[in-house]
Amino acid sequence: MLDATTRSGGTATVTPRTAATQLAVATAGGPVPPAPPTGFVGRVTRVLLSPWSRLSLLVALLASAATAVLLFQPQRLLTEGWPPQLGGAAAAVAYAVAYGLCTVAFVPRPLLNLAAGALFGSQLGLASALAGTVLGAGLAFCLGRVLGQEALRPLLRGKWLKAADGQLSRHGFRSMLAARLFPGVPFAAANYCAAVSRMGLLPFLLATALGSIPNTAAYAVAGARASTPTSPAFLIALACIALPGLAGALVAWRKRHRLRPR
Repeated sequence: MLDATTRSGGTATVTPRTAATQLAVATAGGPVPPAPPTGFVGRVTRVLLSPWSRLSLLVALLASAATAVLLFQPQRLLTEGWPPQLGGAAAAVAYAVAYGLCTVAFVPRPLLNLAAGALFGSQLGLASALAGTVLGAGLAFCLGRVLGQEALRPLLRGKWLKAADGQLSRHGFRSMLAARLFPGVPFAAANYCAAVSRMGLLPFLLATALGSIPNTAAYAVAGARASTPTSPAFLIALACIALPGLAGALVAWRKRHRLRPR
């Protein structure tokens, strides 16, 4: 009985199991799948595609993005303004893309929201900031899901981590909606926690878009009215920023027992 590949007269002979598999696929009319690489190439491929190698790549990408933010200092938009070559809707679209990339690199969203309002006004600033929010959350989710989920899921052993993972996996939409409405959970942390859980991408994006509207609008209005800090619009925006945070802290304190595993 043949169990391994043999060679006869310089010609490679496949194992009976491999031959049977290829014959079955060929009989069904499909293409014959290529044999997995063996030897040194196979070992290198397995190492590069292993969960921990992909997690290391994710960490390297995030570290590089954070370094780029420190070097280029996007917060200068608040003092220097938007480049004069761009204006109107094109500038808002460009800012939304830059916003999404900056959130992946851990730039605080309040700073970006204030800049959006200061640069484009309340309405266009809100639209640009909200689009950037969804884009950045989607990029972070996809990076975490592809590069980090397989390596990190076996590490979810603590009771708080298990409880958070179970909540996101079973009630992803409403849990993420609450996290976005009440700014108690950091934006980046919520993105990567959702990516490691079994939450779907579409509910995640929808909850992010809906839940981010109130807070983003408040910051955009505050940025647009920053030149008149005593105006009613600015004061109302500040109240809309502070009150949800206090309410979220109160709700989290009262409902903290639900995070305990049963």
